[in-house]
Amino acid sequence: MHHLLKKSLVPAIAIATLSVSSLGYADAAKPLGWVEEGVIMPEDLTVKFKLDSGALTSSMHAEDIERFEKNGEDWVRFRVELQDINTEETVASTFERPLERNLKVRGAGGSEERPVVKMEVCVGNEMLKEEFSLRNRNNMHYPVLLGRRTLNELGPVDTSRTFTTKPACNIEQA
Repeated sequence: MHHLLKKSLVPAIAIATLSVSSLGYADAAKPLGWVEEGVIMPEDLTVKFKLDSGALTSSMHAEDIERFEKNGEDWVRFRVELQDINTEETVASTFERPLERNLKVRGAGGSEERPVVKMEVCVGNEMLKEEFSLRNRNNMHYPVLLGRRTLNELGPVDTSRTFTTKPACNIEQA
């Protein structure tokens, strides 16, 4: 009898679990796609963001990266020049940010050290202040890559979809 009871409980527990999961999912926000429009703040520059679960740290296109010292602390100065996908205008801005840390990246071509800074970005209606490693991404399709640390803040990603939402943050959130 114990064996029969066990056999009948397993499907019942599975059905109950699926019901609770599907109820929670229906109430949750829809997952983002693997490519979304995002905004680099405070410049209000809209570009394509790739949501990449294969990367731990987010990465952002940067040129003329220069390390310097300010008030005894390590800082980074860099230029971002990208085409805004809404206006189709090229926008160039120079940023200065405190150096959060250095990231050693290993790949097929060897290893390199990249500076990591905090930047504010908007995805959907979420304003995020996240760490980004800086590198020249001119030869990449996506100027901003959001890694797992950032994706933890955004929720699920549906890899079969793209452009599921428009950025909807306002400057007061920054």
